[in-house]
Amino acid sequence: QAIASAVALTFMGARTDAWPKERLAGMAAFFSQIGYKSTGEWKEEIVYFDPDKKAPAFAPASAGASARQASPAGAFTAVLPDGTSVRLEPGEDPRAAFAAWLTSPSNPWFARAAVNRAWFWIVGRGIVHEPDDIRPDNPPSHPDLLALLERELVASRFDMKHVHRLIFNSSTYQLSSIPASAPAAPESSFAYALIRPLDAEVLIDALNQITGMSEQYSSAIPEPYTFIPPDQRSIALADGSIRSAFLETFGRPPRDTGLASERTAQPTAAQRLYLLNSGDVQRKLQQGPKLQALLQGQGGPREVTNALFLTILSRYPTDEELRAISEYSQAGGANRRGVAQDLAWALVNSAEFGVRH
Repeated sequence: QAIASAVALTFMGARTDAWPKERLAGMAAFFSQIGYKSTGEWKEEIVYFDPDKKAPAFAPASAGASARQASPAGAFTAVLPDGTSVRLEPGEDPRAAFAAWLTSPSNPWFARAAVNRAWFWIVGRGIVHEPDDIRPDNPPSHPDLLALLERELVASRFDMKHVHRLIFNSSTYQLSSIPASAPAAPESSFAYALIRPLDAEVLIDALNQITGMSEQYSSAIPEPYTFIPPDQRSIALADGSIRSAFLETFGRPPRDTGLASERTAQPTAAQRLYLLNSGDVQRKLQQGPKLQALLQGQGGPREVTNALFLTILSRYPTDEELRAISEYSQAGGANRRGVAQDLAWALVNSAEFGVRH
């Protein structure tokens, strides 16, 4: 039943905690003939269809349909989450029948969960929120929008790039993060862009990209490496057991439950102190080859300032910011290199750098 719950959460956006026992048992039957083989790698297993696994003689029954009932011939009945019974013959992988139902164009569960998660990842809030809590008593804030995206996904033969393109080209995605009214409309209205912190993996990759440095990761479990190659980006780390002080401080989830709420979305004092005081961040800014090449490049202070803003914030400085930088340079008496490094530190610690807006 644990596998059935994980499948429902991932592919249907449904939490099975409140499901009737018979409903969950009926779905669990589709995963009853899974076998496991150990390998030479720590923690690694091969998951396969094991036709020799037999169903128990009896399982709880719901009204009108047996959740799972073995027959002398080895066939048994499983029940889909919509209540439809499926007769499974010996030697037939039950998961194939479940996958066929799940991805059927007439089945709303998969398409709804997929487009709702896409909207959540891109816009910052699900049309059904939380994005993995789809149930009748948690209705979508914009049902017509959700239905449109569902139809588009099915019509495109489940092409998620098509759905992403629709969302990126929408006026909703292109809204400013400054609310047009006061007080601001609720977040569920999608009347303005939602400001949210960068994910931990994205933030450290951005720091590494602008400085030309890399993060050193190691794992006590050598799968496939004890020490991760230096060119490995954080967003590509496959194993949640790989520890990192930065990733843990900035809210990377432990991947224990699969719930979207595992990731910490709210900024903390520890995160602000880390960016301000961390020796690791200081080392990247002072020794990073890309940043150092930029600071040593040809041109005057204005050119270096412009280059830092473009590299870190992807924009030019405003006149007000240029005046503040000039006043800081004149008041402190620091050399050009010291001012530029202080500016890089300040930009990295700005809210503009650390959030999606």
